[in-house]
Amino acid sequence: MTHLSYIKNSSKLVKAFLCLFAMTLTVSCDFEYELPEAGSIADMTAPLASFSASQSEDNYLSYSFSNLSSSAINFEWDLGDGNTSTSKDVSNTYPSEGSYVVVLTVSDALGAKNTISKIVTVVKPPAPAAKVPSVLEASFEDNSLPDGSGDGRDSWRNDFGGVIQITSSPVQDGKQAAKFPSAGDRVAYQSGLEVTPNTDYVITYYYTIKTSPEGSITLNVLGGAIGSLSEVSSKSLASHVGTDQTDANTYVKVDLEFNSGANETISLLITNEGSESRLDNVSIDLK
Repeated sequence: MTHLSYIKNSSKLVKAFLCLFAMTLTVSCDFEYELPEAGSIADMTAPLASFSASQSEDNYLSYSFSNLSSSAINFEWDLGDGNTSTSKDVSNTYPSEGSYVVVLTVSDALGAKNTISKIVTVVKPPAPAAKVPSVLEASFEDNSLPDGSGDGRDSWRNDFGGVIQITSSPVQDGKQAAKFPSAGDRVAYQSGLEVTPNTDYVITYYYTIKTSPEGSITLNVLGGAIGSLSEVSSKSLASHVGTDQTDANTYVKVDLEFNSGANETISLLITNEGSESRLDNVSIDLK
């Protein structure tokens, strides 16, 4: 009997009974049932509007909206900046920072509607904190590597010259410092120090030079790594040539500023000429 609820009027009801129970009568059964449209859901399951919003990682002005609605087949979006859409899921690029009211109206095949609105606040995310590189064996101390090992020079070994020597006096920090003999054939080199591109840094270190003969000690900050000393000039981000020979036992402080440019790593190269030199306590910080 449930299907008879769709019969429009009593004449159709009569025809239905005649067709079903009076088959000997000649009756035309040409009436029409008004059934729900295909795909619709009974009124007891009304449409429910719902969506989520996510900001693009590449462009903070761009958002993607995922439709989470239920029992709906039609969608009307008002994205809050004048843009609209009838797609199920949408994306939108907003003109600027600000708060935008996004409205989604959904409906089912029976025309029942439901609406939800959310405020989307478009804000440029803060820049990630710049990386501050940690210089290994920065004061040339034994057993100062992260795993507790090292002879104070392991992180500075290279193929560009002899391994640096270690001195216990004078020192600026701890119990040891790097020693560069007057022959200038010892080189300290450390690569793979991670930095943030296009960031200003300052490297601080201390040096001494014997009072005679005339000499110098040079620290180069290089973009990336090098394969030979011939690359130093082309990859140098900053350099300092120390020439203070006033007192061999008093360390001179150097604050050398540099910008990392397009580099994600830097290297440090230390060389000397003419006179015995010492260097200690190397550190890098943001400017």
